Formats: sequence, structure tokens, C-alpha cells
Amino acid sequence: MKKTLQSWLALFFILQCACSHAQIAEKVVDIPTRNGVSQRMLVLTPPMPKAAAILFTGGNGSLQISPNESFRSGKMNFLIRNRAGFANRDLLVVVVDAPTDRQNPPYLAGFRQTQEHVTDIQAVIAWIRGEAKVPVWLIGTSRGTQSAAFIATQLNNPDGPDGLVLTSTIVTDDAGTAVPAMQLENIHIPVLVVHHEQDGCKHCAFQGASAMMTKFSAAPRKQLLTFIGGSSSGNPCEPQSYHGFNGLDADVVGQIADWIFAK
Repeated sequence: MKKTLQSWLALFFILQCACSHAQIAEKVVDIPTRNGVSQRMLVLTPPMPKAAAILFTGGNGSLQISPNESFRSGKMNFLIRNRAGFANRDLLVVVVDAPTDRQNPPYLAGFRQTQEHVTDIQAVIAWIRGEAKVPVWLIGTSRGTQSAAFIATQLNNPDGPDGLVLTSTIVTDDAGTAVPAMQLENIHIPVLVVHHEQDGCKHCAFQGASAMMTKFSAAPRKQLLTFIGGSSSGNPCEPQSYHGFNGLDADVVGQIADWIFAK
């Protein structure tokens, strides 16, 4: 009898999860941003979103999202592979690709800290607010933190985001401006910094992320959320390493969502 009850409970849990996934609406959206330029996004909408999250991938920023909702590159990035996990935590998820004028090499390299990039994402924020009356958060990982953080320093007004999450932050960069070197004192929204203490990427030393926290002097709420363990293989700057929270996905996603919804 006990075994039968456990079997029924397990089946109920599986069906409940399946129903939850089935309720997530997914679509590709293109919106105009600048003159002759459009921004492609993959949008995942849960039945009753409590907040929205714009996800910025790392690397060169190119995902090459197809009309059929697939990715030609970057699908293993920490944020991209966990997009459904965020949506299942009641977040309206918007995955942004490189805009149409950056669809060839070097893609977003040299573009993440430009006014054009800010303009594109400002249009995305406005589009989201037209779809759902919920707070809009920027979430970047690795080089995506250079996009999310810079945009937050520039859009510190009602047209800007309501919160910022930086995961595996770029704290040193010989080729550009690392996040700690930005005008982080201009950020007046909650800030969550998420970092793996064993991150082996040369641009993302944990000590740098910890030291960076004092620079968010105007943030009304801030926290450094750290993780250890999981598994790591290959290039220490790639998604299968500690840098990409490999093996810790559900825990990291869950704690980020909990922090976003915390009062």
C-alpha cells in the first residue's frame, strides 16, 4: 500500500511538472529599435508572470535565434540553457540576440558599452511593459554582465530596469571595460551578484566580484550570492565549468528567482 501511494505521488509530481512546462508560451519576436535596425528576442511567458527577466548571454553575444525558436549558437550558455527554468519560476523571460546590424563578426564585441546597445534594450524594456505590468530585471552572465551592468548605469530612470543580476561577472578585461570599472554608483536599483567561488576564468576571479560589492553604493538592496561545487571540465571560461555553474543549475536559478521576489 505504501509503495503504491509513493508511486501515485511520483506520477502526480511528474504530471504537475509536465503541465507547468506545457503552460509556458514561447515565441520569437522582432521589434524595431534604431533606424533600420531590429532586435530579435525569444520570449517565454508563464501563465501569471510576477516579474520579467531579460537574459544576456556571454561570449560574443551571438545566438542566431531562428524563427522556429532554435539557437544556431550559444545554447549551452548558463542563462540560455536555463531559460525554461526561470520561466517556470513565474518570470517572463526575454532572451535577446545580437541586433540585426551586429549579426556578423565581431557581433557584440566592442558594442556592449555603446549608446546603440542601450537604445536597443530600452526598446525591449518598453515592449515588455506593454505586454505585462511587472518589474523588469536585467540578468547577464560572463560578458553578458558587461551589457547588463552598463545599461543599468545608463538607464537609471523610470524607463530603465527595476533590478539587476550579474552572474560570473567580468571583473578584469584587457580588451574593454570590466564591470567594476563602470559607474556602478549610478545604479539605484536592487543588485544581486552571483559567483562561483571556484570560477577559474581569468576574467572572473571570485575576489574581484567580492571587492566589487562596495561600488554599488546607491543600490537599495544588494547581495553577493556564492556557490561551490558542481562539476567542471574543459575551458574554465566555458559553460561546462564552474564559471557556468555546471551541475548547480536548479539551485542557482531557484535562488536567483527567490531573491528577485523577496521583499
